[in-house]
Amino acid sequence: MALAPRGRFNPRFNRQPEPEHRINERIRALQIRLVGDNVEVGIYATSDALKIAKEQELDLVEISPTADPPVCKIIDYKKFLYEKKKKEKEMKANSKQSEIKEIRFTPSTDDHDFNFKAKHAENFLKEGNKVKAYVQFKGRAIMFQDRGQLLLLKFAERLAEAGTLESMPKLEGKRMFAIFTPKTGKKSK
Repeated sequence: MALAPRGRFNPRFNRQPEPEHRINERIRALQIRLVGDNVEVGIYATSDALKIAKEQELDLVEISPTADPPVCKIIDYKKFLYEKKKKEKEMKANSKQSEIKEIRFTPSTDDHDFNFKAKHAENFLKEGNKVKAYVQFKGRAIMFQDRGQLLLLKFAERLAEAGTLESMPKLEGKRMFAIFTPKTGKKSK
């Protein structure tokens, strides 16, 4: 049994990655819709569009392959990819991942602790994070589920300005929880 050679001699490992878009001779359609700068917009034979691209020393790039006929643009492909990556990087930097912050109560949480935790939750919501508040029942405290539910509803009332309650409090095992989402447009830095 002969094994395939490894490394740079194996043609399977030496393949160039397929480009994201079809360019120049890789465009299979017979007719395309040509758009872009320095070009009269219209439907052209692929061979004619390639000639126009070569005259301008640019690439013919298939922008929308699913359209009928496919839409192509005459551009510098490497510059196009560079700008696309730059935009993606910018968008990634600007988008903030929202986290879920947890706040824990017990059925017998007093007012001072409740207010302290509510202030923290308001700050989390103003930063754009979700808040998961839960009441932890230990031992026989599970008998006081109504206290836990009242506590979470009181918490929801307190956070009404900063966030909204996703759904009514639910009991899961020995925890009763409620999730709050920040109100849109209130995000501050």
